[in-house]
Amino acid sequence: MKLYKFSLALLVGLSTLTSCEDKLDLTNPNQQTTGTFGNVAEELEECVVACYNHIRMEGTYARVGYNIDVCRGDEVWNSSQVWYQPFDELNDPITDEICQWSWRDWYYTINVCNYVITKCGEDDAALTEQFRRIKGQALFIRGLAYYNLAGYYQNPPLITDYNSYSTLDGLYSENSSYDDVLTQVEADFTEAMNLLPSRDEGGEWAKGRATKGAAAGYYARTLMVRHKYSEALTVLKAIINQQYGSYSLMANYGDNFREGPEFENNAESLFEVQFLDYGTQGTDDEWTPVNTSANATQGHAIESNFGPGDFGGWADLSASPWLYNLFKAERTVNGSLDPRLYWTIGTYEPEWDGFEYGNMCYATPMSATENVVTNNNYGGLPIAKNTNLRTGLYEKVVTGLHCGINLRMMRYSDVLLRAAECENEVNGPTQQAIDWINQVRTRANLAPLRLADFNSRDKLFEQIANVERPKEFGCEFGRGFDLIRWGFFYSADRLLQIKQHGTFRRTTDRSRVKEPVNYADIANDSELKSSYDTYLPGHEFLPIYQGTLNDNPNLRGNSANEGTDNSAYFQQNGWTVHPVVDLSK
Repeated sequence: MKLYKFSLALLVGLSTLTSCEDKLDLTNPNQQTTGTFGNVAEELEECVVACYNHIRMEGTYARVGYNIDVCRGDEVWNSSQVWYQPFDELNDPITDEICQWSWRDWYYTINVCNYVITKCGEDDAALTEQFRRIKGQALFIRGLAYYNLAGYYQNPPLITDYNSYSTLDGLYSENSSYDDVLTQVEADFTEAMNLLPSRDEGGEWAKGRATKGAAAGYYARTLMVRHKYSEALTVLKAIINQQYGSYSLMANYGDNFREGPEFENNAESLFEVQFLDYGTQGTDDEWTPVNTSANATQGHAIESNFGPGDFGGWADLSASPWLYNLFKAERTVNGSLDPRLYWTIGTYEPEWDGFEYGNMCYATPMSATENVVTNNNYGGLPIAKNTNLRTGLYEKVVTGLHCGINLRMMRYSDVLLRAAECENEVNGPTQQAIDWINQVRTRANLAPLRLADFNSRDKLFEQIANVERPKEFGCEFGRGFDLIRWGFFYSADRLLQIKQHGTFRRTTDRSRVKEPVNYADIANDSELKSSYDTYLPGHEFLPIYQGTLNDNPNLRGNSANEGTDNSAYFQQNGWTVHPVVDLSK
């Protein structure tokens, strides 16, 4: 936020006007102000639409804000070796303005949410049902904004009252602590849970909106960031028991990554970001922070970042060889490949002939002898998820903000796997934890896990963190958040493990992109590289942009700005990092 100064001429002009004795005060009914607008529910409904609009901006989820975390994780690497490279290598400089885009756009979002929340007042008991829904949605989206800001920037300022903007103190706030921000996020989601209807109660209204179930799911996520596993487990059990609405796994995993009303806002989705379907969009690609055009496309550009260069994509991000070979290591009960591989990574596999859209890349048949690569200079396994590579909707990537696939930000499978993780943390490996995991595995037609094979909490955690979650959520937003909450940057064996996961081959030889790679070979193979070799303590978070620090004298940097090791914070809270466990033993 910037406070613009009036020019001297304007000030002189104003003083001249006010010196006149004859005054004529007129109110222009066509020029609304924050003082005159938003005092009735119908006007605040328009503001709620603006809240949702802001979460589909470039710095939130339309491109950069989503993909920074995707490549921050160990499932994806930067195949262009230019765009997103500082985020992939966790060494973004404080002078990189792109790093500020998420900060900027989430605070735009917070600004609108604060306006709505402040207008609704503090007494929830006095609100009508319509006002309850209005305030609940704004609280959910504000909680979502601060959840992202804390996960990216660690100690952003908390601004929760729109009226505080009338002073410089409100505009130029100082940092809040990581814990204070997360406490506010918990409070926002909790209040939203109490105000919002369930998806079942909301009916048609609830499609595409935040509901009680969405708030509960994100509340559990936030609790898990600070290892409040017992509290999170209670919430997750309530979701599973349908206390906050009816949710279930889709029979077809791929239905979570297609566009169209028959697939989007489905039974598995707790919350998703809405984008207009292909053929229904406007014409204007709006890369600005305001998105004011009536002809805005209202799509996302994640497909452009993932798309192979040969098919018109920008060829920026690729799936890691580790993730591909993790899929290949386990067959279904019928001896076939895990169907989630088909929707996650765009490779040719003989078994995909006749499966779904088949061995096609957009509208072109794939070759068994020449792999499709993401980037023509550096290779890479193309990411299929949240693109139309596997749907046949169009012949090549429609670059820009044009992809109409809604981004399912929280699915019921996440509830099940998080419940299993919390159960394991609280009670050790139990049959209940195994049962929840097996619900997700059964959908993929994989053999059920057996409790007898997991003799320790550490071993079951390893299965959840580095087998079940990567295969279910591979190349989706959230893995970078997980690596931080698990403390993988604060343990030598875990850091070595993600260096192995993040190892990739830069090559123009298409025959080599599927090969397993080994971190131990980097010193002797110039084509090999690991995303985490440049990691320094504190840089698991993004730095706060220097320009933002210059604009706000009350603001200071975070651990990435100062090179501070966060392992002490982790240990002081009594949290432990699970040691690496060999699952083959």
